Amino acid sequence: MSTADSPALPSGQSSTELLIVGGGIMGLWAAVHAERMGIDAVLIDAGSFGGGASGGLLGALMPHMPDKWNPKKQFQFDALVALEPEVARLEDETGLTAGYRRSGRLIPLPKPHLRDIALGHSVDAESHWHAGERRFHWHVIDTPDVSGWPDASQMEGGFVHDTLAGRVAPRSLTAVLSAFLRGARHVRIIENSAVHSIDAARGVAETDAGAIAFGHCVIAAGYQSFPLLARDTAGLTQPLGQPVKGQSALLKADIDPELPTIFRDGLYVVAHEGGHVAIGSTSENRFDAPFATDGQLDVLVEKARALVPLLRDAPVIERWAGLRPKAIDRDPMIGPHPAHERLLALTGGFKVSFGLAHRLAEAVVHMAAGNVVPFPVPESFHLINHIHVASR
Repeated sequence: MSTADSPALPSGQSSTELLIVGGGIMGLWAAVHAERMGIDAVLIDAGSFGGGASGGLLGALMPHMPDKWNPKKQFQFDALVALEPEVARLEDETGLTAGYRRSGRLIPLPKPHLRDIALGHSVDAESHWHAGERRFHWHVIDTPDVSGWPDASQMEGGFVHDTLAGRVAPRSLTAVLSAFLRGARHVRIIENSAVHSIDAARGVAETDAGAIAFGHCVIAAGYQSFPLLARDTAGLTQPLGQPVKGQSALLKADIDPELPTIFRDGLYVVAHEGGHVAIGSTSENRFDAPFATDGQLDVLVEKARALVPLLRDAPVIERWAGLRPKAIDRDPMIGPHPAHERLLALTGGFKVSFGLAHRLAEAVVHMAAGNVVPFPVPESFHLINHIHVASR
């Protein structure tokens, strides 16, 4: 019953084992894992799948620094390594491309002392950045392989070149996930249908498509998840999270799509297929127009042009702004609500969502099914941790 030609849910009450609210990158991956596990599920979104923050331009897949290793860094490393075969499998199943490439990353080192620090991190990477026989590296180099990507003249310490980082085309990946789900057997999909209320005690959601009874409900609605999860949560003194505005731009340039991503002081320059380069992104906690670009993006583009000579004459062909979900304790927010066992969180990825969503979603779907999660999940990710922080 879960194909593109499936009828809409009736105006009366329908039922499902797993209701997934939100069709962004988190919710889409949750639905994919539900399908693979044979769980009867409904994926519903107030708009179209892959909209919101998941419809951006950047797609950088960046690892944490390799020093001071901890469970959070290990989780992210494992997720970044696992994403490659996950994407390849979906591309094979759908015949579409997600724009994925393990392109690596260049980090400019403008001062000599930064080189010494980076050399220490290269030892850390050798210790921690390995999966079986596969190893990833944190090289310190004098100049980039391609002149002008970026400018090397002012970088007295040279550059870091890491081989773990990658990139994906956000809209292409969400399109691949959506295409897979339109041919699913166990997942019904509903777009352009808002969820008005969720009664976790009764296990019923009121939606534009009618009432939906559920066994468990995963809240994967980006920044809009926070108030949904906060309802009937005793003791909160602060919101569980907030939206953070990000602005980015897409430039047209005659560049090699295999070029590594450049990262410097919050600025990302990401080469994509088709002669496209994404520039991003701002992180704005205060804003008046959440979905409008402004002079802050102009400043970011000019910084990119100054850093990367190959982009100095590249025209801007698209400007984008959107709101990303930042949980109160910054880490992703997943897992069951302590007072409502039917309700589970899957949100808060902020800047790392595309690199972690597949693993976070897999963990949450296992939790909803009553299974043991097949890999460790850092304690700081759990919803209960964020509730404790918001209750201080």
